[in-house]
Amino acid sequence: MSARTYNRREFLARGTSAAVLGAFAAPFIGKVAYGASATPKYEILETKTISFPGDCYYGWPTVAKRGNELLVVTSGGREGHVCPFGRVELFRSHDNGATWTYPQVIYDSPIDDRDAGICVTDKGTILVTTFTSIGFVDMVMEEKNLRDQGKGRPEIWSDGRFDKWMRVCNRISDEQKKSDLGCWMFRSTDGGVTWSERYATPFNSPHGPIQLSNGTLLYVGDELVTPEHRVGASVSEDDGQTWQIKGYLEPRDGDDIRGYYELHAVEADDGRIVAQIRNGNQNNPDENLQTVSKDGGATWTKPRAIGVWGIPSFLMKLKDGRLLMTYGYRRAPLGVKARVSDDNGDTWSEEMTVYAEGKSGDIGYPSTVQLDDGSLYTVWYEVQEGWFAKLRAARWSID
Repeated sequence: MSARTYNRREFLARGTSAAVLGAFAAPFIGKVAYGASATPKYEILETKTISFPGDCYYGWPTVAKRGNELLVVTSGGREGHVCPFGRVELFRSHDNGATWTYPQVIYDSPIDDRDAGICVTDKGTILVTTFTSIGFVDMVMEEKNLRDQGKGRPEIWSDGRFDKWMRVCNRISDEQKKSDLGCWMFRSTDGGVTWSERYATPFNSPHGPIQLSNGTLLYVGDELVTPEHRVGASVSEDDGQTWQIKGYLEPRDGDDIRGYYELHAVEADDGRIVAQIRNGNQNNPDENLQTVSKDGGATWTKPRAIGVWGIPSFLMKLKDGRLLMTYGYRRAPLGVKARVSDDNGDTWSEEMTVYAEGKSGDIGYPSTVQLDDGSLYTVWYEVQEGWFAKLRAARWSID
């Protein structure tokens, strides 16, 4: 039997040797391939930091539009890419992203809450997603074992930091930590003033579900914490209150389904659903794969490479019907890229550079909304100095 390789999300959910952590934060290498058509004309109008100043790590945000308001959810309150302190936070803007409020904490479990997604339904309901992780446990226990042997690493673990992490580890038992793992959703019907208790969803992806033109909510993703790690689509017909599995994806020949994760989808003008997948397999590693469903998510085409290096992807439909994908780019120049499709996802344009001044490979997970004036607003996270990551945004236009 071949050795089992854990992808980033499985590592975070299950926990494994902390020595592999660097693989998830470092820039990736691989062959770049390009789309089929010319780069559209575009202009970057503004780039800024939108998170509250301070020594904190914000990660994996998603932006949504609700009427005249922009909403960003994120994993905040953190000390780094992996830590025990992650919680789901919500930022608001009442002026198209010019200014942002201090964050509201939606949820803070006893373990790490990560990868916050958001969807605003046609009824104005706000759905927020997250998954819980114990990836930090192995890190702090490794240091404890070294300290027990008189081999601690004070350059990494000061006494104060180690004590703080151990206190978090001891909040609940190991059995309780494992039982707290899952893919979760929160629901608000009053504009985010109050929230439901968390409830489980069949799948998880960083940016959450979408709404189809017929009113159905669709959530593509991976099971994350199950041994099978199935990948597929679930649907809700009751405004996000309950979810049922619609169908599963089958991998390409030679691929392991457990190498597919961090999906997102969009409905094209012709009714097809286009989904893209972060690929962790050896064939086209760290490229976006694409699959299509023409029956509402029940069945899917075999995933195919589209020649786009960079992960993961966020998909949306522009007002003119074109599809837009934005994705993180962890190779110099580090930043955020985008492409458009004017044929419902069959082909994609050459890349557009939304941002190219990243300081670290720990950058990305962009998402985008289109403002009333037609301009685009893209939000991502990036480490700018030390281990602290900020939420960043760009307003830009495209012809």
